[in-house]
Amino acid sequence: MSEQLTDTDFVRVCRLDELPLVGATLAEVNGRRVSLVRTEDGGLHCIDDACTHGNVSLSEGELDGCMIECWLHGSRFDLRTGQPSGPPAIVPVTVHTVRIEGDDVLVALTPES
Repeated sequence: MSEQLTDTDFVRVCRLDELPLVGATLAEVNGRRVSLVRTEDGGLHCIDDACTHGNVSLSEGELDGCMIECWLHGSRFDLRTGQPSGPPAIVPVTVHTVRIEGDDVLVALTPES
């Protein structure tokens, strides 16, 4: 059973206008590197920044709908679930909860598994 998030779980990361209209940005939340990704439909997602296959920054990858592709070996991850679409990555990336309050972007980290 998942725990209910409280206001104290969320950390302010940046202002919404500091993010690209479409694309990924590297951020750090409590010492953890994450990718904040805004999709063409305006959705905002947060995932761990490291590709689970090649350990390179996903914030430098290509965005295609709700998928982000690692630039090194082409692993693709669903921004909503963290699941890879197929090899070479077989381990999902961790997805974090994003909340927007006014102009602020807040993130609640998911514990590492």
